[in-house]
Amino acid sequence: MLDIRYVVNNEEAVAQNIKNRNAKADVGAVVAVYKRRNELLTQLETTRAEANASAKSMQGKMEPEERQRRIEHGRALKVQVAELEKETEVLQVELDIALRTLPNLTHPDTPIGNTDDDHKVLHTWGTPRMFDFKPLDHVELAEKLDLIDFEGGAKVAGQKFYFLKNELVLLDLALQRFAVERTMAHGFKPVITPDLARPAILEGIGFNPRGEETQVYSVQGHDLCLVGTAEITIGGMFQDQIFDAKDLPIRIAGISHCFRTEAGSGGRESRGLYRVHQFTKVEMFIFCDGDLEVSNKHHAELLAIEEELFQAMEIPYRVLDIASGDLGAPAYRKFDIEAWMPGRGMYGEVTSTSNCTDFQARRLGIRHYPSEQAKARPVHTLNGTAIALSRGLIAILENHQQADGSVVMPKALRQYLPFDVIKPK
Repeated sequence: MLDIRYVVNNEEAVAQNIKNRNAKADVGAVVAVYKRRNELLTQLETTRAEANASAKSMQGKMEPEERQRRIEHGRALKVQVAELEKETEVLQVELDIALRTLPNLTHPDTPIGNTDDDHKVLHTWGTPRMFDFKPLDHVELAEKLDLIDFEGGAKVAGQKFYFLKNELVLLDLALQRFAVERTMAHGFKPVITPDLARPAILEGIGFNPRGEETQVYSVQGHDLCLVGTAEITIGGMFQDQIFDAKDLPIRIAGISHCFRTEAGSGGRESRGLYRVHQFTKVEMFIFCDGDLEVSNKHHAELLAIEEELFQAMEIPYRVLDIASGDLGAPAYRKFDIEAWMPGRGMYGEVTSTSNCTDFQARRLGIRHYPSEQAKARPVHTLNGTAIALSRGLIAILENHQQADGSVVMPKALRQYLPFDVIKPK
């Protein structure tokens, strides 16, 4: 959520930002509600002052008729005050709802555009492997190596659910341990988060838990939703808290299951594990000082950690600066890593890291004191994928497959596994 004072003083810039982000929002409507609320507040203060003056005027002697007239006038003013208070409260709620429709501001270096072609490739690492045999995709490999049961998953829960089996279970767990230990080395504290959250927490983070376009599973009969990322639960941990400067930054690596109703379009790009309804993820999250220079440095660090992980797994990738129209409402700037996936013959997204500045913290009431004398102000929040297990498994299986159908494990993962190679049965 943006600071309303900034919105009012920069209405034209906010409108241009909405256009750049291809968002559905009307800054003029927000400003109009704000002005109506302020007019009512002024009227309320004037009426209160008149009511107080009327009450004081009752002191001293006066004719009975005059006293009765003043009593009736005072009662009428009290009724007006109550009505104005109610109207002001209604407008305040309306203003809060309207303000929540506005997306975050955008980093000046973010490319402007609404399509995948508008993303900017910042750099690449590694060279896609030239196979001396026809490489298989992860679905074909998993079938030959008896690693995934898509049919059983569909029978139990529907399409895009699955069972991991045999060595892939151990590889999934190894990736979790690998990601947690690497992030701990960078000062992140590990947590296993709830897989459920209240709708108010999702809204605070910037997700839409309701409506036709939502990708969120709601639990019938309960005021709860299944989370699509640990960003939701970690961000909600400190709702309505105020930190001292010495408490920041807070760095958390959260493990959670992730649930998403929309599995995407069909076709080879969404085949197998690439788009599924449930997966496990290790997510990094930072609460830091509410200063852009500080949060931008943390953002660069999150990207560096993500790159470290995929370099350790020997996966070629490229880094994208995501275009304005694909940022989503909370992100001020977003970087994606796309790993090379031989089965698709193209790069596919495996991580995303966003600087959300004070957008989420303002909605959730998470603040800090920059100094002992300063007033509390919102913190900045940042998030970044360490490992989304489903897509991490794709990248490993496809990039490290061998001509005999086996898959060699990256050296960085072998300490967590009882095998170095997944061999054909």
